[in-house]
Amino acid sequence: MSIDDYSDLFSEEPGYLDFARVGPISSNVAEEQNALTHLLSRARFGTVDSLHEQDARVRESVTALTGFRADQVVFQPNTSQALMQAIFGLSGSIAMAQSEFPSMPFAAVRAREAIGELTVQWLETDHGRVTPGNIRDQLTDDTTAVAVSLVDFRTGYLADIEGIRQVIGDRLFIVDAIQGFGVVDAPFEVADVVASGGQKWVRSGWGTGFLALSDRALDRVTPVMSGFSATDAEGTPLDEVLPPTRGAGAFAISNADPIAQGRFAVALEDIERVGVRAIHARVLDKANHIIDLADEFGLAVLSSRAENERAGIVVIAPPEEQLTVLSASMHNHGVTATIRQNQVRLSAHVSTTDETFDSLRAAFTSYASAINV
Repeated sequence: MSIDDYSDLFSEEPGYLDFARVGPISSNVAEEQNALTHLLSRARFGTVDSLHEQDARVRESVTALTGFRADQVVFQPNTSQALMQAIFGLSGSIAMAQSEFPSMPFAAVRAREAIGELTVQWLETDHGRVTPGNIRDQLTDDTTAVAVSLVDFRTGYLADIEGIRQVIGDRLFIVDAIQGFGVVDAPFEVADVVASGGQKWVRSGWGTGFLALSDRALDRVTPVMSGFSATDAEGTPLDEVLPPTRGAGAFAISNADPIAQGRFAVALEDIERVGVRAIHARVLDKANHIIDLADEFGLAVLSSRAENERAGIVVIAPPEEQLTVLSASMHNHGVTATIRQNQVRLSAHVSTTDETFDSLRAAFTSYASAINV
């Protein structure tokens, strides 16, 4: 599949620049959902049981993009639950930045409060960036795990996870991949735990995600929330509580939604066919266009300009007193973005069109005219 063929699978309206929040699904994902929903609605003989074949399919799809084995992968409905599954099973001390997306800090603090086997070490960042250097300088002998985001949700910074692995040694390495999975060709194999959802760059909708654990992680992380579907029993275990199965499957609570698994699987299969590198190159080109427009209108770009330090997120910041004007201009011209803490986060994908950039230019023009009156 060519990158243009892949782009043609999507049909979001012009002006959409908020893929870091949610990516509108493709026609293939919508058709897969409709087909599986039709099977469920008809419930012909044998079809309901066949829906559960989606579990093996989605784990193989994750394997193709991460390098983890299928038995090291378990489907999860979102990144937050996947991170809780992993972090609740830790003991010792976990190091992370408090500025990470709340999924990680909440999981760590809730685990500390509920179980008492984990302490949390808050890392100082380099202007919002978690780098190998600042992690190295803050590690202690008590640090047993390090958790980072592959791409920071605030700054768009793409972490050097190979460099981080080198400085943390044999400590468990946990990566929240949600803002990069499907758009960054990252060396996921250096991590012990990778968690991601599919509603952003994968564009498979809500209720989709995974947790992948290395063999080292499976030896060190206790499956605290391990439900009846996570045993070696054939079918549902009755009248006794069996121990968790060996492998990532132990980190399941109940039977997964096979329709969500199908949506996730087909989206990942399409990504594999076109190639993450091709997607990344196209997204960088779109992001460069946003940066050029911001420069043209004198808007400060806070996210990195270096292509090896970013994926699809561009963060701009007008003077604080002008944020309302910029926000109104974007609204009036149909530009969808995330505005938070006096900053505007714009995020493009392969399907971002020239019409969208025309809308953004028009919004910036209106903004410039208003502040120069």
